[in-house]
Amino acid sequence: MSAGALPSEQKLGLVAWAALAVLQLIWHGWLLPPQSMPMTLVLAIALIPLLLPLAALRNPRRALLWVGILALFYFCHGVAEAWSSSIERMPAVIEITLTLLLIGTLGAGVRRPRR
Repeated sequence: MSAGALPSEQKLGLVAWAALAVLQLIWHGWLLPPQSMPMTLVLAIALIPLLLPLAALRNPRRALLWVGILALFYFCHGVAEAWSSSIERMPAVIEITLTLLLIGTLGAGVRRPRR
């Protein structure tokens, strides 16, 4: 299936997935680098789970399903950071928004059978 043939909700999901990965790089690598842990370890923890579904990219629905499941972790992380750290509130709110968008695209892509 070519990228042009993807339904719009899948395209939006792929964009949200990529934006979530870029956000992790900006947040942990540039905006607020870790103070007590090596940056490479923090970036590995933040990025590797988002890169694993690339193995299923031939089937965008399956890759997005994997990312949607993983997005629950990022949602929880965003809520915890937004609640506990005023310095990290803005990137955390962006993370929450991207995860909700990603999970929402999964729900939008579900087709109900006709009766």
